[in-house]
Amino acid sequence: MLHNSQKDFIRRHIGPSDKDQQKMLKELNFNNLDELINSTVPEKIQFKGELNIGESNSEYEALRKLKAISKKNTIYSNFIGMGYYGTYTPYVILRNILENPGWYTSYTPYQPEVAQGRLEMLLNFQQMIVDFTGMDIANASLLDESTAAAEAVGLSYRLNKSDCKLVFVSENCHPQTIDLIKTRAEPMGLKVLVGNEDKVLKNLKEDVVCGILQYPGTLGDIKDPSESISKIHKKNGKAILACDLLSLAKLKTPRELGADIAVGSSQRFGIPMGYGGPHAAFFCDKR
Repeated sequence: MLHNSQKDFIRRHIGPSDKDQQKMLKELNFNNLDELINSTVPEKIQFKGELNIGESNSEYEALRKLKAISKKNTIYSNFIGMGYYGTYTPYVILRNILENPGWYTSYTPYQPEVAQGRLEMLLNFQQMIVDFTGMDIANASLLDESTAAAEAVGLSYRLNKSDCKLVFVSENCHPQTIDLIKTRAEPMGLKVLVGNEDKVLKNLKEDVVCGILQYPGTLGDIKDPSESISKIHKKNGKAILACDLLSLAKLKTPRELGADIAVGSSQRFGIPMGYGGPHAAFFCDKR
């Protein structure tokens, strides 16, 4: 049977056929798509003009245009960091550990074996986090470091016994972490104070729900945060340390520094940068 590459491509990617559309419209009691749109989309936000999207393309033409667009990209080396780093995973580790089918089965991927392999993998992840951070208990990952930091703020707020509403965030935290904490703090009625920990914590008169410090800083600077952690505790707040997990192989652990909660990302362990994630963040604390 002969195939029309243009029509086949459109049928796969554009959506339901005219016959399918009429069947769905009839089920919804509409005569045409215009009636459906007018009844569901407010008139003031409807676009009345014609879309300038050109003629439809075959699969070959679409791929050729996409390749031409991609060639306009300019690739630079990023030395800033800010929580995301280019990584290289040796193939011997990639094949024998990360892509090892033994994680889920030795013969056929039955569902119980997939679940068992996944459970073992998650337990190994949690144990690795506990070993690197020195904390007592770890979760089985979140989306990214910023989300983990915001969850730590929420936990600190729920544990707080006073009427305090102030959250301190170091200006040395990753900018995306600062922004997300601000967003998540608003519906909880919390006030976020961003500043230099050496200056702000020393002069702060009121208590804090928690204080978030970056270790190392967002630009890669390494300094001992134990004094700032002590100041947060004196303000009756939880000390949250946003860590670079790989650096903890050489630096003091959050537990040794006196932190209550440690968060961060495991992207440095070989996960490629994928336009934002997921990057398997971690969240751990003391019992």
